[in-house]
Amino acid sequence: MGSGQVTDWQGKNVTVAGLGVSGVPAAKVLHGLGANVTVVNDGDDERARAQAAELEALGVTVRLGDGETLPEGTELIVTAPGWKPDKPLFLAAGRAGVPVWGDVELAWRLRGPDAPPWLAVTGTNGKTTTVQMLASILTAAGLRTAAVGNIGVSLLDAVLGEERYDVLAVELSSYQLHWAPSLRAHSAVVLNLAPDHLDWHGSMEAYAADKGRVYEGNRVACVYNAADKATEDLVREADVEEGCRAIGFTLGTPGPSQLGVVEGILVDRAFVENRHENAQELAEVADVNPPAPHNVANALAAAALARAFGVPPQAVRDGLRAFTPDAHRIAHVADVDGVAYVDDSKATNTHAAEASLAAYESIVWIAGGLAKGATFDELVARSAKRLRGVVLIGADRALIREALARHAPEVPVVDLDRTDTGAMLQAVQEAKRLAGPGDTVLLAPACASMDMFANYNRRGDAFAQAVRELGA
Repeated sequence: MGSGQVTDWQGKNVTVAGLGVSGVPAAKVLHGLGANVTVVNDGDDERARAQAAELEALGVTVRLGDGETLPEGTELIVTAPGWKPDKPLFLAAGRAGVPVWGDVELAWRLRGPDAPPWLAVTGTNGKTTTVQMLASILTAAGLRTAAVGNIGVSLLDAVLGEERYDVLAVELSSYQLHWAPSLRAHSAVVLNLAPDHLDWHGSMEAYAADKGRVYEGNRVACVYNAADKATEDLVREADVEEGCRAIGFTLGTPGPSQLGVVEGILVDRAFVENRHENAQELAEVADVNPPAPHNVANALAAAALARAFGVPPQAVRDGLRAFTPDAHRIAHVADVDGVAYVDDSKATNTHAAEASLAAYESIVWIAGGLAKGATFDELVARSAKRLRGVVLIGADRALIREALARHAPEVPVVDLDRTDTGAMLQAVQEAKRLAGPGDTVLLAPACASMDMFANYNRRGDAFAQAVRELGA
């Protein structure tokens, strides 16, 4: 399978695994390039049938309700990122010597000769915010760019569309990296590593290895988190181009080849002349929105990638000032009777919740939901001294309650045994009762939302609505 010129694809038998967000565009693109495309899909519901009808009208073969069997004569599989590596389809492909690509790999192979370089971001938490900050900084430098990938903007669209870019800010999940063997970024960052998606990857080692693929073949900079040794280890293990540098970011004073913080200023000691003696001011901590510690870390990571691409210091400051975070990410909803109410519904795992809790001194914490196999002892032990009270909601709240009993027995806990739509309003009312002036009521559930809400957005909306009712 060469560089993906039309001649390569003419008559190739390609199987697309999964209809989903990436499958339909992949099938259309490959069909348009002249490949014989067969789509296989586990599900056979109304939505799948509608998507199948659309593809069949173009001349694509679709098999619904059978995502396990390898179609006869398949020469390549292009898979949706979420399909697990141990599926029978992929085991059969392995036995038959058939390569498996994800949508990211397909996009990478289909780039034209003058394609823009990719600045790649992965990590357990903070990916979307960092990619959006990076795109904002690149835009402030006058570069044509877009935030693409796992953020919801298809890489295939970015690579094959009419729009011309100077550089792309690319968010990549561990799933996408697993299926992207030939991806080679200009520069990349692994923001942090914490246990997540282990049911998919099989082990923490396999998860870390897939994240670490983002560094393979980097040309200019492998950016790592100085506070998270595992990310530095991944840089050490990576096979990079000659002259590529390891660049750390830290919330402390940076050493040479690092970006960090000195007296409220974000500074660069990596991309400057004589970095042993010089530092370049980039922005103030106050330019980061919100200036919570983990978000300042995101800003430093974005700045490091932008600086690796040659962006001037002024653009870092202007880009950070222009950036507004997505909803439900440590968003200040309101102050009521001297208490701040903050929505971080996006904190769907313990690592994200811990970062959120670290941003405030005195907290009434609303937590709980679907634990997805997580344990809470470490999170509670590290955050105990900040907690004034806790309100627990959701299916797996007992796991958090037990961790609180072990590590923060003196903190008052309200356990809400209800999952109806009114539960969030009651949770906010209980939190108000526990909070005093100067406290922060923080929704940082450390769990997924699907036991009570369609998604974390709905959960955050319910919290914000409940806070507004308090204020009224």
